[in-house]
Amino acid sequence: MSLTRRQKWRIEKIQAERIARANRVADDAQDLADNNAEAQIGLVITRYGQRLLVESKAGDLIQCSARRHIDLSVAGDQVIFQMVDKNTGVVTALLARDNILERSHKLIAANIDELWLVVAIAPHYQFDLIDRYLVVAENSNLPIRIIVNKIELSNNIEQVKKDFAMYESIGYSVNYLSVKERIGTNTFKEQLNDKAHIFLGQSGVGKSSLINELIPDLNLRVNEISAKSKLGKHTTTNTTLYHIPSGGDLIDSPGVREFHLDNLSNKEILNGFKEFSPFIGQCKFRNCTHTNEPSCAIKNALNANNIHPKRYHSYLNLIAN
Repeated sequence: MSLTRRQKWRIEKIQAERIARANRVADDAQDLADNNAEAQIGLVITRYGQRLLVESKAGDLIQCSARRHIDLSVAGDQVIFQMVDKNTGVVTALLARDNILERSHKLIAANIDELWLVVAIAPHYQFDLIDRYLVVAENSNLPIRIIVNKIELSNNIEQVKKDFAMYESIGYSVNYLSVKERIGTNTFKEQLNDKAHIFLGQSGVGKSSLINELIPDLNLRVNEISAKSKLGKHTTTNTTLYHIPSGGDLIDSPGVREFHLDNLSNKEILNGFKEFSPFIGQCKFRNCTHTNEPSCAIKNALNANNIHPKRYHSYLNLIAN
């Protein structure tokens, strides 16, 4: 049932009033902050609507609003904020970002050091799916590593390592883990120190188990953030930054743990296969699609064993979909 003009006008009026109220709160908080408080650098832990939960250098969690002219800030952002009273503050500036992660043109997180793609023996890893994630990471200019989880279920670990040798040969780091049997977990934790990470991967590969291994008191952290931010049940669906006790940070976004190609062009897909890079632009035809054209530099590299056949077939599948 379509809305009448009057119904649409009323909805727009209500939305405008809500925005105006939020802006008045931010302006009032800003006036108080300008009059009294010293500026501090903080880390955005999570956001919900117009509110932010910011961690101070002392480790305190402060519920903040933001000045209207400040760009949208997300988990991982560094901000300047001032205290309004004992428990609340106002964000007055957003510091420069190193990078961002977007999904379907929506800003998810900022200042990420590494992405980790988690795959598993069961459900069994699929090369096309792995390559989809790698293409997205390459186009986001974000480093990505691979975790092969549940190796205790493999009857032939040497074959598994042979399968992933093609990724290691082009520069992707591969970690073989069993969270259940605690195989390789300590070495893995050491790689996380002093960096911010996001885990990606399809359902069932053990991302939640891995996160709980890294942060044993995760439920307590969630409850603390829920209480401080007053987000309630939304805490479990919001992008949130957690400190890993052994070192490093985890930015957990349940909605982005699984994602696919965001309408990438064929050119962007091509650029997502980083081992193709030396051969791009070397083909006889400028508009070469690297499928059936003669004198194609990428197909020549394939025939010369400089490109793995499985990776080339993944490329063909991706541009065909």
